[in-house]
Amino acid sequence: MNHTMILSWVTFIYFVSFVLYLFRLITGKKFWGRAASFLVWAGLIAQTIALLLRWKTSYSLGIGHVPLANLYESMVFFSWSIVLIYLIIEWRTKNKIFGVFVIPTAFLAMAYASIAPDINNRIEPLIPALQSNWLTSHVVTCFMGYAAFAIAFGCSLIYLLKNIGKDNTEKLSGFSGKLPALTILDTLIYQSIALGFVFLTIGIMTGSIWAHYAWGSYWSWDPKETWSLITWLIYAIMLHSRYVRGWRGTRMAILAIIGFACALFTYLGVNYLPGLHSYLRA
Repeated sequence: MNHTMILSWVTFIYFVSFVLYLFRLITGKKFWGRAASFLVWAGLIAQTIALLLRWKTSYSLGIGHVPLANLYESMVFFSWSIVLIYLIIEWRTKNKIFGVFVIPTAFLAMAYASIAPDINNRIEPLIPALQSNWLTSHVVTCFMGYAAFAIAFGCSLIYLLKNIGKDNTEKLSGFSGKLPALTILDTLIYQSIALGFVFLTIGIMTGSIWAHYAWGSYWSWDPKETWSLITWLIYAIMLHSRYVRGWRGTRMAILAIIGFACALFTYLGVNYLPGLHSYLRA
């Protein structure tokens, strides 16, 4: 079984695990949660093997680069990063409800990578600008940051649902009662944003150094660079507001959703604009 087939199965596994997490939320039965966690772990292991096989295949073809060089590979790694951070949180909190709101993001990333008509999943030689040891450090740190922001996004959705149901109809209040406490969600939103901010900062720094070696300039105001800075500033404002102004709860949840939308545009949207990073459409 080659890496492409494994990744196709991983996409299916993440979808099934989301359904099982949903059953866990609706029925309250722990069996569904345990089954969902087992599948997510299996999916992460299979996805790791597939990435390693793709890496090995690139060497066997005489290309030899880490599978992080194009949009397809980055989407797969983005999904892998989300699942990894999610499983750490699930292990820490002993709460499987988060899977209902986080795992779909990993599934959608894999599904988009598989079916989008403009994504090339072939292993091809790197263009000169990508032939650098900075590729791995820059891409890994950026996508770990995006993954942490995805976790904050999922927790923010839960927070808003919990907050809406708190004082509303009995039926909605009963549903919100199955969700984690608001204080736990608020803490996870903050911690995920702080973690993502550190990774994104390192990613921007390594990208600047890489840009200097590749194009002779640390910063060129390329659309990707500009939106990376905008995203960084949004999350910096969020952290500043929490520390200085004491912003918590609904404000932070809404800002986390806005921030993740900016992160997605930085990742996907600007790839379709002319610029130095337009090769990511390959």
